[in-house]
Formats: sequence, structure tokens, C-alpha cells
Amino acid sequence: MVRVVCLLISLSLVGCSNPAQTLPSLIHSGASQAVRLWQDASIFALVRDLIGSAHVRVMVEMYELERADLVRELGEAVGRGVNVRVITDPTVTGNRNSTAALDSLGVSERVYPVDDRRHQIDHVKLLIADGEAAIGGMNWGRHSDRNHDYVLQTRVNVDVERLVRIFEQDWSLAGGHPAPLPVAVGDVAQTAPGAEIRAMLATALVHAMRRVLAEVYTLTDPEVIAELVEAHRRGAAVRVLLDPHQPYNQHGYEVLRAGGVEVRWYPVPREAKLHAKIGLFDGVLVLGSANWTLSGLGVNHELDIETGDPVAVEAYATRFAADWTNAGG
Repeated sequence: MVRVVCLLISLSLVGCSNPAQTLPSLIHSGASQAVRLWQDASIFALVRDLIGSAHVRVMVEMYELERADLVRELGEAVGRGVNVRVITDPTVTGNRNSTAALDSLGVSERVYPVDDRRHQIDHVKLLIADGEAAIGGMNWGRHSDRNHDYVLQTRVNVDVERLVRIFEQDWSLAGGHPAPLPVAVGDVAQTAPGAEIRAMLATALVHAMRRVLAEVYTLTDPEVIAELVEAHRRGAAVRVLLDPHQPYNQHGYEVLRAGGVEVRWYPVPREAKLHAKIGLFDGVLVLGSANWTLSGLGVNHELDIETGDPVAVEAYATRFAADWTNAGG
């Protein structure tokens, strides 16, 4: 498995006693800042900054795009000469108003051609602005800023280039000219086409010997559940936080507990979600759009990224510890 090294990242760990509190992202004070982890509502500060500072290109692929302020930001980028392109999912009703608004602002937009027979969605959450990108689990919905979620900002050239190629793949498909990329092994993984995210997740799980710390919106995939139990049996400390408002999680919760895995319900604030899809496997952090479900790992178009940066690992581990404590017994 390819791992990103020598990256600098910091995640705010302030005020963790209240899981509903928005925690700002902090910049690590190193000489290089190739990677930065953002969470919760602060993600939208990143989004606005990336769009607002772009000079050449902005590429957006977003499952849920309903925020009028971000639509305006995209239109303003076009007005100053930036090449802006947007891909949305047709199954989200609110996207229709946004795409109409984008058209009126001169923003080039296309709709991803999902496979209705498989109940597929384009679940990707991706923003590329000039030479950097933001990838994770946060939608651009009207109330997405209430949710607990993560996004990784990266300036790592090889990763940004891979993300650009994936966007171009999807743009071509949405334009009626499919050109799927070959399967690749690296720090960026996609699903449908291919099964790169399942392979990335399985590899991380199989090699985890000390710890697995996961926060997952929906966990139903039987292979992943079995691998979590197996990691526990070989001596890893496995802890899983789930969103209690997803009824499909109940079975996974019960199976994990029966297998000896420590699992708790995240204390979700009113009208919010634990929307993250993130796991720490010893020294590897994997996050993105894919839920740990059959659909997320095999049907939907999804996008995940991993990093082995030690600062990122420690930051997430500390935040997870606070979330675990807040979840109680």
C-alpha cells in the first residue's frame, strides 16, 4: 500500500466535551503544508477559500449541492475568468435548482448518468481548485454544516493529478463519452468503476495489528464487519462509533458486539448526523465518501483517500478518543 509521508496536518482538538461544537481546523507550524484535515462546519471555510482564490480552474463533483452561497461563489469564479465545471447527482431533488442557477451564471455543469437498475448514486464529494483538492464525506447541502464529518485538503501533486483524472473521467461519462480509468493502487481510490476503495479498506484492515478506530455513518457490509471482528481476535484494539439514526446500523452493531468489538452510538445532536466515513488502522488514516456498505463499496461511484502522516494520525486518534468518551457506554 502506498502511503503519503512527510505531510503536515493539524486538527483542532479544542472543546471536545461537547460533540455538537464546531471545532476549527488548525495549521501545523511546519515548513511545508501539503495536507490539512478539516472537520464539521469549518470545512465550508475551506471550500469558500479554495473557490475564491482560484485563478485557473475549479472542478466540483458533489452528491448534494444545495447551498446558494457556494453556487454564487462558483458563478463569481466564472466572472473573473476561471474555468469552472460541476458534476451533480440526478437523484438529489435539491440539485435541480442549483444546476439551473449554475446555468444562469455561466457555469458549465453536467449530471452524472447513474445506473437506475442498480439504484446507483454519484456519491463523490470533491473540489479541485488550481493545484489543490479537498476530498471527504461532507456534502454541500443546506444543513450539512450541522453534521460531524471530515475533509482532507491536499497539495500532493500525485494525488491531485489522480483526482483530476477521475473528474475528467466522470465529466466525459456525463457528456456521453465513457472513458473509465484503469484500476490503480495509490492513496486515492474510487469505486464504480472498479473496486479500489474496498481493496484499500480491506488492506488496511488486514494489516492492522494494534488499533482500528472508526467513525462510520452506515456500516452494513458483511465482509467489513467480519474483518473488524477478525482484527479484534488477533489482538487489535477495535472501536467503532456509529450513527444511531441509521436503522441499518442495528444489525452491524449487534454482530460487532457479539464478536467482542467495542461499539458505541455517537451522541448525535438534534437535526444532525455522524456523517463521517473514516477509519484509523494502526498508522493509516482512510476517509472519503464511501459508507462501509455493499452499495458504498460496490455500486455507487465513490472516492476515498488515505494518508500515513503521523500528525494526521495522532490528531484523529485524539479526536476519536474525545468522541468515544462523549458516546459513553
